This record gives sequence, C-alpha cells and structure tokens, in this order.
Amino acid sequence: MSITYTVNDKITSSIKSIKAKLKLLPQEAYKEFVKETPIRSGNARRSTKLNGNVISANYPYAKRLDEGYSDQSPDGMTTPTEAFIKKRVKQILKGK
Repeated sequence: MSITYTVNDKITSSIKSIKAKLKLLPQEAYKEFVKETPIRSGNARRSTKLNGNVISANYPYAKRLDEGYSDQSPDGMTTPTEAFIKKRVKQILKGK
C-alpha cells in the first residue's frame, strides 16, 4: 500500500495572501477606531495612536467616550471596531 501526498501551490499562495492581508488588519482597525471616535476639538482623534498591534487612546476621557457618552458615537469606539474586525477577517478568509 502506498499513499501519495502532493502540495498544491494554490493553497500555499492563498495562505500567503491571507497572511499579508491579516498583517494589514491592525492599520485598518485603527482607521475604523479613529473614524468612530467622536470629534469636538479633535483631541481624541489626534491622541489615538497605533503602537504595533495596539490601539492606544491616550486622553483622560477615552473611557467615557467608549462607553457612549457622546451622541456622535453612542456605541463608543471599541464595539464598532470589534464588529469591523470580525467582518474583515471573514472577508479575508473568503479571499476578498
């Protein structure tokens, strides 16, 4: 009895494509987070930074904004960003 195993290059290239798109996900999530951040003076958006894979909201009222304090973003910033990430990962895995 013998078993033959071959590697399909199409699978390998698909994995490379998925990995490349997933590498860009933190930057895409950061843009979504900033877009969801309410704007009054612009300080909250200016003070939000991406450090590696971590989005940092470095201002004293970030938690209040994220809890829906502003009418501009009643769901805060984290919840919509998490939904964006889930949707984007599904798209990436489908090859989009």
